[in-house]
Amino acid sequence: MTALLEIEGLCKAYPGVVANDDIFFSIAPGEIHALLGENGAGKSTLVKMIYGLVKPDRGTMRLRGAAYAPGAPRAARAAGVAMVFQHFSLFEALSVAENIALGMEDPPKSRDLAQRITTVSQTYGLPLDPHRLVGDLSAGERQRVEIIRCLLQDPKLLIMDEPTSVLTPQEVEILFHTLRKLAAEGTAILYISHKLEEIRTLCDAATILRLGRKVGACTPREVTAAHMAELMVGKSLSQPARPDHDPGAVLLEVRALSATPANPFGTALRDIAFLVREGEVLGIGGVAGNGQDELLAALSGETRVAPDAIMFKQQGIGALGPNARRALGLLCAPEERLGHAAAPEMSLTENALLTGRLRQGLDRHGFVDWARTRAFANRIISRFDVRTPGPWVAARALSGGNLQKFVIGREILQEPMVLVVNQPTWGVDASAAAAIRQALLDLAQGGAAVIVISQDLDELLEISDRFCALSEGRLSAPRPARGLSMEEIGLMLGGAHDMHEAVA
Repeated sequence: MTALLEIEGLCKAYPGVVANDDIFFSIAPGEIHALLGENGAGKSTLVKMIYGLVKPDRGTMRLRGAAYAPGAPRAARAAGVAMVFQHFSLFEALSVAENIALGMEDPPKSRDLAQRITTVSQTYGLPLDPHRLVGDLSAGERQRVEIIRCLLQDPKLLIMDEPTSVLTPQEVEILFHTLRKLAAEGTAILYISHKLEEIRTLCDAATILRLGRKVGACTPREVTAAHMAELMVGKSLSQPARPDHDPGAVLLEVRALSATPANPFGTALRDIAFLVREGEVLGIGGVAGNGQDELLAALSGETRVAPDAIMFKQQGIGALGPNARRALGLLCAPEERLGHAAAPEMSLTENALLTGRLRQGLDRHGFVDWARTRAFANRIISRFDVRTPGPWVAARALSGGNLQKFVIGREILQEPMVLVVNQPTWGVDASAAAAIRQALLDLAQGGAAVIVISQDLDELLEISDRFCALSEGRLSAPRPARGLSMEEIGLMLGGAHDMHEAVA
């Protein structure tokens, strides 16, 4: 079949790094084509060139046989190329129709647009009410807004970046049905995901990048996920391992925790109850926007609650702030890397100081011990393989995956008694994800209690002793993770389960 998009010798370099080096591949009409690679492999730069966000240094692209060199996303959209980004660009205070209109060059009248949204969304199995506020939508529904905005442009090539990271298993099936329908109609789809089993299920072909170069191609359904992962990283991957164990004494207990969100579009916590013991990993699953950020804020001390709502080693700490909780041994790593877990303009050394000062003794008599702080930052970089020239580099200069490794490593190396992490491997490649999961298991093996809040269900089932689901601010009763089916978990995430207080 004649290629829809052909890429020949595409190159892009930045100071000190070659992001893409002589990339060749093509996509046919109706083909679902995976783009795979570690963090920093060059995937983002490549799709940005296709979408007109970045100009290549060398090489050519052809779209439907004609030269293609979009100078901006507007030109790409006009040529029939659309993109659904991993991070949604939606205004919560506006309606679905208003958000979609903002992304259109020449939007129709409001009534006509609302009708088109309804028709297209129902045609592709992604029903949307054009009049609902985006702030009232679930994460899966917000993704539908982004997809419908693209489909209204009648794209010939649709680029999707980590599209299932915020979806329940049932929503993933709906999305796959939609993508297969689009492909059957002739739309080509370039699909980026770290979830290799999804790639095997959905995609017709795959191109693998490593360190900016194309290192292989395959038909995903004809190879194993392990084989694709090894092509991506250039070596065999070891799976996280943990021997059988018996949990110890209760370290953290949450009792009837309720809290109102700071954000008007946030989720209120309602009667949250659970406990976690020494040596145990408690997995908390949930679709984005169901109270994960609010739960972490309450556990970290950013949100104060009743003293006895959170008990640390039988001491009520609900009214304590983050520093006091850190001093006791309760550490947290939030989902948002830049701006919450790390200060973007500060160096890695300075970011190491921000949370490590108390437990690592990084100041003396009120003055920062910079030598000791740099040593701590270097230890994080070395232990967690953070790809950076050195600790003087600003946090914003790191790729998302490398910054995530730094943030998680910074907390683990402080040897917490209880560690709470939200989305520990979000945006991290297979090799780094395996290393982070093993580090969390090793921490628990050493006697710490670990709470992992994640939307990656495979991750939770791999490392958790017990699993519970967060839905609309309520937490299900924890259940042993071993033996849980994806269907059971999907129903739990959707709220179709017995939401009662259970801490055993």
